[in-house]
Amino acid sequence: MSRTNTSNPLLNTLIYTILIIFLLLTIAPFYWTVVSSLKEPAELFSPRPSLIPQKPILDNYFHLLKTTELSRWMLNSGVVAAGSTLLGIFFSSLAGYAFSKYRFAGRDFLFWVVLSSVSIPQLVTIIPMFALMARIGWLNTFQALIIPGAANAFGIFLMRQYIDSVPDELLDASRIDGCSEFQIYWQVILPVVRPALGALAIFLWLTSWNSYLWPLVMLHTSDMYTMPLGLATLYANPWNIEYGPLMAGSILSILPIMIIFIAMQKQFIVGLTQGAVKG
Repeated sequence: MSRTNTSNPLLNTLIYTILIIFLLLTIAPFYWTVVSSLKEPAELFSPRPSLIPQKPILDNYFHLLKTTELSRWMLNSGVVAAGSTLLGIFFSSLAGYAFSKYRFAGRDFLFWVVLSSVSIPQLVTIIPMFALMARIGWLNTFQALIIPGAANAFGIFLMRQYIDSVPDELLDASRIDGCSEFQIYWQVILPVVRPALGALAIFLWLTSWNSYLWPLVMLHTSDMYTMPLGLATLYANPWNIEYGPLMAGSILSILPIMIIFIAMQKQFIVGLTQGAVKG
């Protein structure tokens, strides 16, 4: 591993100064959101903004919980994110396994076709996807948010790169022991690639939890709203935007993400770094 420190004290000071500046710039928006969620309205719009609340309050959080369907929005987001993550992991690992360990005509061409789909903007597919969902009667349903993203191109790429490192001899030995192809995938491949699965799970959860445009197109009743859509309703009256509750909702919306990332950060880092090296 390369060392960060150099023998030049001046250069070290410059590097650490730049890193600290970037760190502060990264933390500043989050800190300001937390502080704003704890301020009274008068202090929030004070011409002399303060970095620390003079009288910290939790009224914005209580107001949000009492006057909105926050718990419903979080539950909906949890259901959609969990479904998208589980299906995405299953189909991405299955496809990655097939692209990595099976030899068939057009394999490389199909893989690059799948990979090139990453470059297609979501806006391009919105109208045909909406027409398809309307035709099969999935408008304003959770399956419309979960199923279309079940096969993720980035996930397939990540899993293929990782599964490439699994020795073919391990699979041959399993076949000699009488394992079926699906048993090899389920009982041999998945345990070996667990770090990559952890990284993919975090990526899929974040993508689904923060998704706004596709739920906005699909959902049209408030009881089906996910967290980003629910928070957007606080902007409904442009003449009376409740910034305090809005900041409190933003903080509450990222708590599940932070908990999941902290719990799985080891698998996330190992999965991404090893997948990149093996690519």
